[in-house]
Amino acid sequence: MNHFDVLVIGAGPGGYIAAEEAARHGKSVAVIERQTIGGTCLNVGCIPSKAYLEHAHWVHSLKKAQGHGMDVAFKGVDYAKLKNRKDKVVSSLQGGIHATFKSLDIHFINGEAAYVSANSFQVNDQTITATDVILATGSRPFVPEIPGLAEVEYLTTDTIFELNDLPRQLVIIGGGVIAVELAFALEAIGSQVTILEVAPDILLTEDEAARKIIKQSLSKTMTLETQAKIKHVYPDAVELEGGQKYPFDQLLVATGRRPNVALAQDMQLEFDEHKRWPKVDDYYQTSQPHVYAIGDLIGGYTLAHAASAEGIKAVKAIVGQKERPVRDRQVPRSLFTSPEVASFGLSEADAKTAGYDLVVEQMPFAFNGRAIAVDQTEGFIKLLVDRRYGEILGAVICGPEATEILHQILTLCEAEGTVHELAATVFSHPTVSELLQDVAKAVVRKI
Repeated sequence: MNHFDVLVIGAGPGGYIAAEEAARHGKSVAVIERQTIGGTCLNVGCIPSKAYLEHAHWVHSLKKAQGHGMDVAFKGVDYAKLKNRKDKVVSSLQGGIHATFKSLDIHFINGEAAYVSANSFQVNDQTITATDVILATGSRPFVPEIPGLAEVEYLTTDTIFELNDLPRQLVIIGGGVIAVELAFALEAIGSQVTILEVAPDILLTEDEAARKIIKQSLSKTMTLETQAKIKHVYPDAVELEGGQKYPFDQLLVATGRRPNVALAQDMQLEFDEHKRWPKVDDYYQTSQPHVYAIGDLIGGYTLAHAASAEGIKAVKAIVGQKERPVRDRQVPRSLFTSPEVASFGLSEADAKTAGYDLVVEQMPFAFNGRAIAVDQTEGFIKLLVDRRYGEILGAVICGPEATEILHQILTLCEAEGTVHELAATVFSHPTVSELLQDVAKAVVRKI
């Protein structure tokens, strides 16, 4: 069979979730993937990094236990075992996707899709056609032009997880979310880490107060240079203007990602005014009928869960059950450092610019009994609320279980609840989540 109701190109979290959704709606589905099933997130992104970060959390817990009366000793990390565990996690999840595809009769093709004509593609010497096509081609690491970089060996976020040995001295060029997460993970298990960021600060997409806490945490254990003017990269060191050199045995370039647009260009899809990514409507349809695009390919938040949600919405449009698009304001953003940072919605500046009568309340975890008991008092919870209706416009959580707690607020917002319902909810005691109710009550007192 070479014709399908739905053809998905790209098997990352946007593509494989879209394929499964289409199959559950009774469509015949094929998926083409040129690399490995699961995409960036599963193979070289969020899953491997969280496996490494979990080891880092174990190390932090051991060191904290030493200071609280427990006779434990940390003797180092067997990096080979750590990598082996990561590989098993990735392999298990890949197997899960393959099993789901098989159960839903989804045809998986490993190969490069080449555009032939309207909804027709060549892959591995066969031609595949489809009634509807979903492009989920993802993104790749962006590597800027830096003097000397092209002449040396370096890692990207796509290759760092292939290392078989722990770097002794790791220099990271870049200070975004991925760079900082990897810095936390590898420093904790034994690397000497230096972060070089050319921008005025690291984590510029994060809340300023949360950013300050993370920077303080970073500075305790590693070297951090912002506004770094890189003069030259040598095989064993990065030299800044002024002569400062930072030696390394491994260099990681983590300076963002760029969408894989080649196939969309071959299909002559209409792009946005800056020619960065294909234009889509509210239902993720491109300028060509029956051709949809989702995930990193279309910009917005380059997050796995955003791509998955967009994939589902595109399928809903295909089967005639159109839904509103994924709203950026409702997409959670997470930083899995220590402490964690999680946020969604508008920033204070954006809310004020939009004309809201803004009420902002923030409380530290140092006020929370459970946080004190488990010695995780660093951080805070902040709520941004519209005074008129009590609508929660945004939230920032920096502290223990931040990424999990945030979903309580998101669920409430999806149900069109307000800060009043949050304040009236009965929270279990003692929990770190109780601080969320305390902040909500403080907001209500101001309204």
